[in-house]
Amino acid sequence: MSTPILAIDIGSTKICAIIGNTQDSRVEVSGHGIAKSQGIKKGTITNIELAAKSIKKAVDNAKRVSGINITTATISISGAYTKSINSTGVVNIPSNDISINEINRVMQTALYNANIPNEFEVLHVLPFNFKIDDQDYIEDPYGMNASRMEVDTHIIMTAKSSLENLKKAVNAAGIEIGKVVLSGYASAIAVINENDKERGIAVIDLGGQTSNLVIYVGNAIQYNDFLAVGSNHITNDLSIALHTPLDTAEELKIYKGSLLNTGYNENIELPIIGDEHNMNVVSMDIVHSIIHSRMEEALTILMTSIANSGLKNQIGAGIMLTGGMTHIEGTRELAQALMPNIPIRIGQPKYINKTSNELLSAEYSVAMGLLLYEAGYNTEYELERHKQMLHSKEYKPKESLKDIAINSTSETKAKISVSKPSFTEKSENELFA
Repeated sequence: MSTPILAIDIGSTKICAIIGNTQDSRVEVSGHGIAKSQGIKKGTITNIELAAKSIKKAVDNAKRVSGINITTATISISGAYTKSINSTGVVNIPSNDISINEINRVMQTALYNANIPNEFEVLHVLPFNFKIDDQDYIEDPYGMNASRMEVDTHIIMTAKSSLENLKKAVNAAGIEIGKVVLSGYASAIAVINENDKERGIAVIDLGGQTSNLVIYVGNAIQYNDFLAVGSNHITNDLSIALHTPLDTAEELKIYKGSLLNTGYNENIELPIIGDEHNMNVVSMDIVHSIIHSRMEEALTILMTSIANSGLKNQIGAGIMLTGGMTHIEGTRELAQALMPNIPIRIGQPKYINKTSNELLSAEYSVAMGLLLYEAGYNTEYELERHKQMLHSKEYKPKESLKDIAINSTSETKAKISVSKPSFTEKSENELFA
């Protein structure tokens, strides 16, 4: 029997709600809805009422398309007010037989030993190294024989006030909250595979107003970070520097944004803020320079974070970039120039069918990762925020994310789209004739 799932990516620029069904590790997307975010800035709720309206609009669209009425959701939370620590748990095994109960006990001990500030609430307790007796780096202790077990964990927590405001907005939209997942964790689930996790990989999600970083080593997250910079900052930079309206700056970024030096320069006319009668002539070299400066700043900070994590030499699978900002031409090349000795690639949600559905695009990595998380693609033996251990011993998902099919053909999504550019391209001869 299939089980319906509702996943809601609560982003700073858009809300994406996806409804799917899972059965025997296969996930099928049956409908989704998108709404422009309101009342959310840089990953935090700034207006509960407006945020609730945006969430409700996206969810209602998804329900209408899928024909499924579901009121409990797995939601994302930004890394804006998160922090993380590592903690170790040790237990004796009287029976010498490691069962699920013993693994749960050692995980709970690691959480108990952690120093969690009163103003924070735990989101994830992620094991990254098990030891039994004198043996280190045990991949899975289940069923093994030992008298003592130890676990090293990475604990991700968030400010209680931030989580409570998020809960209020979601509840006001008529939705109950099931699981809460760090957005960077969710996007990583959607774009990387088991080999990436085993070899070690850094995943950078470049979003609209925020960017998230997680580093996998030993099949689990051992480091995470957050940056309050996204593609909207590029739009603002263009608007301010070129004295042009925000909507024009957004169009310019989408249609003409590039980080590659092609050696060809053109001039364009842009409307001027407050002047309906004149146009501003701008060189595309200037436009690209503005985009390059902001993108280089963001990537440099994130690459520095990877270097400071102490795990740089353990990411054998390199760096995976995902998120909407990766659509800017040359993003991978710029990142590669900043980190020349590490392979860098762009990641998108992975599915069995080669559909052109928009959910396969990089900006939907978080939403698709939430769906997968609820379907069982979480870290094995993870403790979620209710201190329940998630494991797959009775139900084991297949290793490949390619077992997911999309059956979503909605034409009625609240899609955020950009109309034809308002600026006009001019050749040099036309401009100075």
